[in-house]
Amino acid sequence: MEPQEVAAGRERPVPAGWDRIRRHGTSAWTEAVRAVRAGSLDADAAADRLIGLLTDDELLRLLDGDSPRRLLPLIPVLLGRRPFVAGAVPRLGIPGIRFSDGARGVVIGASTAFPVTMARAATWDPALEEQVGRAIGLETSARGANYSASVCVNLLRHPAWGRAQECYGEDPVLTGRMGSAMTRGVREHVMACVKHFALNSMEDERFEVDVSVDDHALHEVYLPHFRAVVDAGVDSVMSAYNRVRGEYMDVNRPLLTDVLRDEWGFTGFVTSDWVFGTHDAVAGLEAGLDIEMPLRMQRARELPAALARGAVPRATVLRSAHRILRTCVLHAATHDARRPSPSVVASPAHRALARRAATEAIVLLQNDAVEGAPVLPLGPAVHRIAVIGGLATRANLGDHGSSRVRPPTTVSPLQGLREALPAARIAAVDGRDAGVAADAARDADVAVVVVGLDQHDEGESVVTGSVDVGAISRAFRSGPLRAALTAVAHLASHFVRGGDRGSLDLRAADVRLVRAVAAANPRTVVVLVGGSAILMEAWRREVPAILIAWYGGMEGGHALADVLTGAAEPSGRLPFVIPTDAAHLPPFDRTAKAVVYDDRWGQRRLDGDGHRPAFPFGFGLGYTTFEHRLLGHRFGEGGGGADVLVTNTGDRAGSTVVQVYAADVSAARPVAQLLGFEKVTLPAHGSRTVHVVLDAGPTLQRDPETRRWSGRPGEWALLAAAHSPSHWGDAVPLRTAGAPAPLV
Repeated sequence: MEPQEVAAGRERPVPAGWDRIRRHGTSAWTEAVRAVRAGSLDADAAADRLIGLLTDDELLRLLDGDSPRRLLPLIPVLLGRRPFVAGAVPRLGIPGIRFSDGARGVVIGASTAFPVTMARAATWDPALEEQVGRAIGLETSARGANYSASVCVNLLRHPAWGRAQECYGEDPVLTGRMGSAMTRGVREHVMACVKHFALNSMEDERFEVDVSVDDHALHEVYLPHFRAVVDAGVDSVMSAYNRVRGEYMDVNRPLLTDVLRDEWGFTGFVTSDWVFGTHDAVAGLEAGLDIEMPLRMQRARELPAALARGAVPRATVLRSAHRILRTCVLHAATHDARRPSPSVVASPAHRALARRAATEAIVLLQNDAVEGAPVLPLGPAVHRIAVIGGLATRANLGDHGSSRVRPPTTVSPLQGLREALPAARIAAVDGRDAGVAADAARDADVAVVVVGLDQHDEGESVVTGSVDVGAISRAFRSGPLRAALTAVAHLASHFVRGGDRGSLDLRAADVRLVRAVAAANPRTVVVLVGGSAILMEAWRREVPAILIAWYGGMEGGHALADVLTGAAEPSGRLPFVIPTDAAHLPPFDRTAKAVVYDDRWGQRRLDGDGHRPAFPFGFGLGYTTFEHRLLGHRFGEGGGGADVLVTNTGDRAGSTVVQVYAADVSAARPVAQLLGFEKVTLPAHGSRTVHVVLDAGPTLQRDPETRRWSGRPGEWALLAAAHSPSHWGDAVPLRTAGAPAPLV
């Protein structure tokens, strides 16, 4: 039966050939999945057969969440207790999509808390990220969900963005590689959703801000990583709250249909961001938004009448229904439907993986010598340690918004050090009194100061001053009720935690603490906790050692201790630049209703303006040293590869990230573009030739009329380095007139 034959209010007969439903009592869903698995139907045909069995009411219920809108105030509570379901049809056995968030672990129940996404970006290790994705997918399935919004690839345009910790940093190539790895891992067990499409990179005004962007920046900077994840097979896309070029993303046909589907070939389904992400039930459906999440709100009120009077074509409804069911059937048919045992959740294997990810994420920024030797790693002569700061004793896992994970146990920095060094005398000082902290530091061989941010400083701002309250009910679309509720939202926005950061500096009290401790003990180690860049110019020259430990997850304390003691190498590398001055970054107004995004941000902006950073993109030290030498490359408009000889020039084993950059060296100030990277571990004095896959995207430009890509003009050169380079004297020519370069 064709989907066009669906009639209102009537149950449809069982399609011919589905006799097992009658003979064995199996559901239509079970039979559809079985047929696709056996190869007797493809997913498109199976979806159409299921649609042919639906009543009009069931058909429309596929297009929004199953929970009633009265549950709106309970979403934060329910999100941590059960999956949110959309499009379930119990009569036919259709399970619908069963949603869990999961950027750093499953938000349902007590699950493994991995380091935040930004921390995992600092590993520069897609293979490790795929393992994390696999674990998150497995725990998602064990919690009864089949759909995880665990892939966030919004670009870090400015480190003040409150949800920076949920993304993979400032670079499209790094973000695309890591996001694709997470997608592949998650999809081994559940459907993967990528968010937030598109140009979502500020928090306080995320519901209303209008982003202006030209075609060059849009397609060559802000979308390539989304396309990479689509090419990796992501099942679903979540649209963003913000507007792009004047249109909210849920009604933005140029992006949801013209780009996502027609240009990129995406065949999955699109969901709205939650509650306030749908602005027009009919226009959104026509633009390409398939599901309103997570409640029965605008579409439940408006679509039945719109369909009945012809205001929305039946074909448009059927198109979205087909996308949803096809994706769900295909995933169910190609994956094991059995729910994993609850024992996989926060299992020993997953805890070990969380510890490994947290360890590899830690970035050593500074490790100066004191009395002839670097302060780190802590040597056998260290017997007395002062651990200072309020964050040293806390399980500081990051944002308390929709990505919050509640693990069964956590390890603080203090606990990690005490377990790693049971024979040492470790004193804990909260740091509220800088004088007391300085006294403790004087009495120690080494002082470890843990300072930075928590969920009150940055994160998701669930209530802001620009909520579209009309999404809740018609009563709030105009008049005094709208004005009253909007006023309440404005007032509440001044008291809720999280949101965009007001400053990139440490708190003044933390700066005073660091200076006091450093003055009292020359062997002072500063451990920074946070989700993106923290400026250090006010104090970094006063301390010998600085690390970024991020929000390290449930095993973060063990990971930090491993690195401080030298049990593990600090192999993390910065996924963003840290400038010396916030003025070197793009302007950031967290109250802005309209912004302009161009291709000048992060390291690229500093390169173009001639500003030297405090620490460049890709930077990180280890406990050994490496040399990189480009041996040769092949490259064209489809990409290519480079061979790099890597040598460990130090006396201990360690790892490095081989980074390959390109730039137009004819420019007055060349701007480095990351093309590829590869993490490698070598023994002391060991060497290896490493093959690095190169992405041509940063060297290409897109014609907005023809949608064709071609080589960007200029004299392009290639360089292998340990971080974003500031000099191009050793670079080799990349290509001439767009032709593939010869092996050099």
